[in-house]
Amino acid sequence: MTKYIFVTGGVISGIGKGITTASLGRLLINRGFNVNVVKIDPYINVDAGVMNPFQHGEVFVTHDGAETDLDLGNYERFLGVDLNKHSNFTTGSVYKEVIEKERRGDYLGQTVQLIPHITDEIKRRIYQIGKDSDIDVVITEIGGTIGDFEMPPFVEAIREIAVEVGRENTLFLHVSLIYTLPNGESKSKPTQHSIRKLQEFGIQPDLLLCRTSQHLDDSIRRKIALLCGISEDFIIEGLDTKCVDEIPLNFEEQGMGHLVAKKLGLERRATLDAEWIAMVDKLKNPKHSTNIAIVGKYTTGSDAYISVQEAIKHGGIANEAEVLIEWIEAESLTEDTDLDRLFENIDGILVPGGFGDRGIEGMITAVKYAREKRTPYLGLCLGMQCLVIEYARHVAHMKGANSTEFDEKTPYPVIDLMLEQRAIEDKGATMRLGHYPCVLKENTKSYEAFQQPIILERHRHRYELNNDFRSRLEDAGLCFSGVSPDESLVEIAEVPDHPWMVGSQFHPEFQSKPLAPHPLFRDFIEAVLGYQHVRTESGEA
Repeated sequence: MTKYIFVTGGVISGIGKGITTASLGRLLINRGFNVNVVKIDPYINVDAGVMNPFQHGEVFVTHDGAETDLDLGNYERFLGVDLNKHSNFTTGSVYKEVIEKERRGDYLGQTVQLIPHITDEIKRRIYQIGKDSDIDVVITEIGGTIGDFEMPPFVEAIREIAVEVGRENTLFLHVSLIYTLPNGESKSKPTQHSIRKLQEFGIQPDLLLCRTSQHLDDSIRRKIALLCGISEDFIIEGLDTKCVDEIPLNFEEQGMGHLVAKKLGLERRATLDAEWIAMVDKLKNPKHSTNIAIVGKYTTGSDAYISVQEAIKHGGIANEAEVLIEWIEAESLTEDTDLDRLFENIDGILVPGGFGDRGIEGMITAVKYAREKRTPYLGLCLGMQCLVIEYARHVAHMKGANSTEFDEKTPYPVIDLMLEQRAIEDKGATMRLGHYPCVLKENTKSYEAFQQPIILERHRHRYELNNDFRSRLEDAGLCFSGVSPDESLVEIAEVPDHPWMVGSQFHPEFQSKPLAPHPLFRDFIEAVLGYQHVRTESGEA
């Protein structure tokens, strides 16, 4: 029978439920179990598609085109799987579905209520995740904090699931904070109150993960165990760390995988985590170190680019290198900026995705610098469009070239709204989203990276290279090394006479994983290290 694990959080938001969920999934996968994961977000938005990156972080896109919470990226990277549209849902989507059923008459005239109709829809979605016969464990993370106004329907739903499938088939994992005073004294009172609030909903946590900045002493463990009704053995320490990939190993060392398997009655299996251990060793003991600049518009809130950061790290793992990121606010780059000084210690430049015209000229300035100084460059979605605009302006002699997203009156709209997007008015879930095939041209940097003629990559965009200018750009030397199968859409652009300058209309960061770095990030970091070596040899670095 499928087992169900529910992860809740207490005291503060952003406490690490997502990483905890992903890490536990990794431990179970290391034991050979098939794991599926779902993230529930209690906000009213139908999905994460139109949410502000500063406020909510990046929008993670699944292969089937769902715009989801960034935690799904953590799940995919740690579990090494591809999730789908069923793996994330919100209060808004639940109510929307229930109201649509009521309008269709599906409830046969019943008075539609929070219980049972809303909770039944929540349960249906969780059960759907585990309906495949080969799924051993479903882990459900409940977003937010116990005690939030939005939480009760979800907490009630998971309580009911525990009754329906049996407590022997369910495990409640609570993540809470042990606060450390400035004098070093640890306080467990917030955690006690958090667990009591959970108990008020009829849920007794089986396993407690204590986020802490210092090791838990025995007295704290005994106090929590006594006052909250949790065995001391089932209290796990979640010590702060800079290396999130090491967290599954820290949990394994404390016996979390064994405790979970024991509680759920899962068969004893050997832990096959050698590959993960080797990856973490490379991450913690790099042979090289290099610096790259990310020139973007959300750099003050780095969660907006969390998948990009992780993919860069994966590229470093593949090259046994530590990659240090310098964040550069695109708006700060102007014609008067001393770029040589700004990029003095930089070995590579990356421009990530984004929307709107803020900071665009700064990004184009960074692209021009990378091209002229022959600095390795990787452009993602908007970053590819900036590459094309810069090349059009300064190499193909199209003065004033731009995207119609930024300048509707540009004389050379080298980037334009896709035809199928022109009649669309709603913003949510209407872009070109999810997996699309791309055909690669041989003898290009792109083909060299992937080593295959056709690839599938994830997209999230409305604008695309304008085919009216395609031949003119090609005549000026720009190479379109990846196109759609019908050749109507350009997916990759690169500068052939440059050591490594590639832009992709898709988002390769969404498919990169620590055990399987994405080819473009792997080769980008390889080129960065090569550029660093050349600079060192010439005395420039």
